[in-house]
Amino acid sequence: MGVFPFPAAPRRIMLLNSKGGCGKSMIATNLAGYYAARGRQTVLIDHDPQEASMQWLKVRPGERPPVHGITASQNQGHVTRAFQMRIPSGTQRIIIDTAAGVRGHELTDLVREADIILIPVLPSHTDIYAVSRFIAQLLLEARVRSTRARLGLVANRVRHNTRILDALKRFLTRLQLPVVTELRDSQNYIHAFGNGIAIHEVRPPSRVAKDVDQWTPLIEWLEASDEELEEASSEAATGGGPLS
Repeated sequence: MGVFPFPAAPRRIMLLNSKGGCGKSMIATNLAGYYAARGRQTVLIDHDPQEASMQWLKVRPGERPPVHGITASQNQGHVTRAFQMRIPSGTQRIIIDTAAGVRGHELTDLVREADIILIPVLPSHTDIYAVSRFIAQLLLEARVRSTRARLGLVANRVRHNTRILDALKRFLTRLQLPVVTELRDSQNYIHAFGNGIAIHEVRPPSRVAKDVDQWTPLIEWLEASDEELEEASSEAATGGGPLS
């Protein structure tokens, strides 16, 4: 994963799906840890009342590169909302973890906060049905295509050679949205989360080599310019993606 130029304004990456349990917090915390470990000043905003991302931050080892956390799910009575949500000067990456069940005006407001929206989806019939309805909400209600936000899907907790994975592949192909990567179902993520670190920070690196490899296309997609993605999309028009 190469070194990328810093944009003038912080890049805002949002994990979004109205269904709970799809891995939004797992991906958000791993992205926050990844960027911090690579020297980017990183903010992690948690809109979820369960505050899983903030729990990860609480156990993050002091010797690891810091991540600035913001709890957005509830107002802190002793400060104003604007002060509570302030972004430190010099921030380069903002990772936004959202709650389940967002819809209507709340969904529209969240979409406006994002430069990039990642939608995790699990290989299950329930999740496939739920994400199809959610993407319809994004396109019709939140009008995500009228914003500047880039939209991508992440197949999460994937187990190969299963019928449900085949069903997920067929469904994602029909969506005509980029499937940025697939992340395997791995206990390494549970270990990393419980210790407040990203999968890229687990030692020895050989323990998580397969997992880290799956993050390469995601990081490259997040850091690519729109022009680079359009060019790559044109070149791959007749090819397959991560789930081919």
